[in-house]
Amino acid sequence: MILAVTGGSGFLGGHVLRVAAERGHQIRALTRGPQLPRPNVEWVKGTLGHHRVLAELIAGCDAVIHVAGAVNAPTLAGFVDANVTGTASMLTAAEAQGVKRFIHVSSLSAREPDLSDYGWSKAASEAVVFQSPLDWTIVRPPAIYGVGDREMLELFRIARTRGIVPLPPRGRLSLIEAGDLARLLIDLVDAGEAVEQIYEPDDGTTEGYSHREFGKLIGHAVGRPRTLALPVPGFALRLAAAAERVRLGDKAKLTPDRVRYFCHPDWVVQKRPPADIWQPAVKAGQGLTATADWYRQQGWL
Repeated sequence: MILAVTGGSGFLGGHVLRVAAERGHQIRALTRGPQLPRPNVEWVKGTLGHHRVLAELIAGCDAVIHVAGAVNAPTLAGFVDANVTGTASMLTAAEAQGVKRFIHVSSLSAREPDLSDYGWSKAASEAVVFQSPLDWTIVRPPAIYGVGDREMLELFRIARTRGIVPLPPRGRLSLIEAGDLARLLIDLVDAGEAVEQIYEPDDGTTEGYSHREFGKLIGHAVGRPRTLALPVPGFALRLAAAAERVRLGDKAKLTPDRVRYFCHPDWVVQKRPPADIWQPAVKAGQGLTATADWYRQQGWL
C-alpha cells in the first residue's frame, strides 16, 4: 500500500513509519523540516496548514494515518489549531483526493473533555471526524511509552537516582507500547469491520494498573525493585505546574491543564479492538524494561 502519514517525525509517528516499512508499504510522511532518509519513506515538507502540500501528500494513497497533534500547548487556541483545525484540513484533503480510508489518532482524554483543554480539543477533533463521509476509525490510546519517548524519561531518571516515582493521587491507568500501537494503526487500514468505530487499545491488562503498580514497574525497569511510588496531592502538582510555568514559560511540560488530566482517577481503556483485528504483544513490564535499556544506550539514564 501507499500510506500518507502525519506526525512521522515524532515519537509515535516514527514507530508507524518503521512498522509500515517493515511490512513493505510505501509511505509519504509530512515534515516541517529536513529529515534523515528512512526506508520506504518519502518526506513531504510542509504543515497541516499548507493545503497544496496536503494534496501532494495524499494524492494516490490508499489510506491516511493521522498521528500529528499537540499534547501540550500554552492556550486552548494552540490545542484547537493543532488538533481540531489540523484534523479538519487532513479530512478535507483526503476527501478532495478521493482517499476514503482515514485512521485518526485521538486520545483517551477525549472521554473526559471537561477536564482539560487537551481533552476538549481531542473530543472536538473526533466530532469533526464523525461528520466526515470518509471510512474513518478513531483510536484513543492511553499512556504511550517506548523507545524514543521523552515524556516519561524524567520518571525513569527519578526512579533510578532517588528510588521514588512521583505520581498523581490514587487512580488506575492503562498503558500501551508505541510499537504495539503502530501495528494496530496499520492493521486497521484493511479492517473493514473497523470503519466508523472507536477503539481504546492497551497491553491487554484487564483493569489496567494502579499508580503504585505503575511506579513499581518503572522501578524494576531501572534496576531498583524497591522503588516507592509516591502519591503527590493535586494541590502540590498545581503548585509545581505554576512554578514550572514561571521558570520555563510556554516550554513548560507540567501545566495546570496537564495536572487536571493527570489527577483523574480512571484512565483505564473500555473498548478494546476486536482480537481478530489486533492483539497486543508487549506487556508493560517487558516494554518498560526495554525502554529503560534504550535510555541507557542513549546515555539518558
